[in-house]
Amino acid sequence: MSKYIFITGGVISSLGKGIAAASIAAILESRGVNVTILKLDPYINVDSGTMNPFQHGEVFVTEDGAETDLDLGHYERFLHIKMKRSNNFTTGQIYESVIEKERNGEYLGNTVQVIPHITDEIKRRIYKGAENFDITIIEIGGTVGDIESLPFLEAIRQMRFTHSNQNTLFIHLSYVPFITVSREIKTKPTQHSVKELQKLGIQPDILLCRMDRNLPEEDRRKISLFCNVEESSIIGCYDSDCVYKIPSMLHKQDIDTIICKKLNISDLPVANLSSWNNIVEMIKEPTESVNIAIVGKYVELTESYKSLSEAFKHAEIHTNIRVNIFYINSEDIERNGTAQLTKMDGILVPGGFGNRGVEGKIAAIRFSRENNIPYLGICLGMQIALIEYARNVANMDNANSTEFDASTKFPVVALIQQWINYDGNIEARDSNSNIGGTMRLGNYQCNLLPDSLATTIYGNSVIHERHRHRYEINNYYVPYLEEAGLVISGYSASTEKLVETIELPQHRWFFACQFHPEFTSTPRDGHPLFKAYIKAALSYKKDKK
Repeated sequence: MSKYIFITGGVISSLGKGIAAASIAAILESRGVNVTILKLDPYINVDSGTMNPFQHGEVFVTEDGAETDLDLGHYERFLHIKMKRSNNFTTGQIYESVIEKERNGEYLGNTVQVIPHITDEIKRRIYKGAENFDITIIEIGGTVGDIESLPFLEAIRQMRFTHSNQNTLFIHLSYVPFITVSREIKTKPTQHSVKELQKLGIQPDILLCRMDRNLPEEDRRKISLFCNVEESSIIGCYDSDCVYKIPSMLHKQDIDTIICKKLNISDLPVANLSSWNNIVEMIKEPTESVNIAIVGKYVELTESYKSLSEAFKHAEIHTNIRVNIFYINSEDIERNGTAQLTKMDGILVPGGFGNRGVEGKIAAIRFSRENNIPYLGICLGMQIALIEYARNVANMDNANSTEFDASTKFPVVALIQQWINYDGNIEARDSNSNIGGTMRLGNYQCNLLPDSLATTIYGNSVIHERHRHRYEINNYYVPYLEEAGLVISGYSASTEKLVETIELPQHRWFFACQFHPEFTSTPRDGHPLFKAYIKAALSYKKDKK
């Protein structure tokens, strides 16, 4: 039977519960523990797929096609296991499941209530996600005191009652602020946060104190007395310039020893964090640097592109090339032109949905293509690159995606239903296609063209990458685009042979892919595509001097 570690948060959100959970898991994994992590999200949305990136940040896609919270990306980057659909569930999914069971008569006419029916469903999903693991870490989204998270907190309280102290452990991450004016550390917010937990029947076993400076012993004692937590179990979780330093930070404070003692786990090897120490060692001041423009419409909040920015950090580690990222709003390019791109060594257009800012992205891609600046397009960034090429090279004036213009004369990008039997007649398209019917999510095989840039980058002719999109390149137009010089270097292994990668041999480095390579990048290895891209950007920078 799995043992359970529950991680809650207090005072304010965005303290880093996901990083803390992933770091603790990484330490335990280094000691030979078979560990996994679940994220329980209190929002009523069924999943994060339709949530605004401005509010929720990036949607992370698992191998089995689940649209999940971005914390699952942290879990994969810190652990050697892949997350699945069962590693993340929401209040919406819980209530949807319970209501469906009620409609099917599974409760035999009983009154359906939060206790026991909702809490039982929460526990059922926790048990399912914990199958075959020694320890399961469960991160509860939100902060203690949120009305939305009450059923989750009640469920884990029940689990402590059922499974005893030696099989369950509560870790609470709380904010301990430093008040600049009075020059004082304030423990009161943490005291109140713990009291909120205690009112719900939960007593933390370990406190993680999120701080921007070291925790003095006198404050540690005060927290211990007020919160009923042993001094040795109060751990400082301090600001760091690199999240990959956090496992060592926590290990130096013996958090894994404390966890093993409280869970009655013995005979484990000592923690081997050499791989993390090596990663930190490799993060040194690079001798070279490049400027990369990420042209998108969610650039005000970098959490919207979390896996992307992390993939660049991983590439930095393994190439010793510093990447200076400039987030540029594509609507600014629409208003002011491409002048701000002249100092860039590379241009990247990431994934996204909707037509806002599309023309600015097209202008950025044209600027990259015509000025021989290395270009990387991801998902929508590939579709828009193809639209730009169709318009300005293949003589398809006003070519577009049916996502942006349903009546375009040249629908070079469309839903599969709109082009699978397309014969070139505009009337042949079904404008009422169900957009949900063609959503492609999760891991898919891609076959690469021999002697292509794609094969050179990956070092293999068969790859697997993750997808998240509805619209596809219209195969009807592929011969015309190839005649104009575009190379389709990757196709899906499916019977439709969907376009997966494109490139321009006449360009120094122009590559775009329908998938999201950032989802599979890790600090241990980096991703070959991002490493190749920033090397190309450095080569361009040196040549233009």
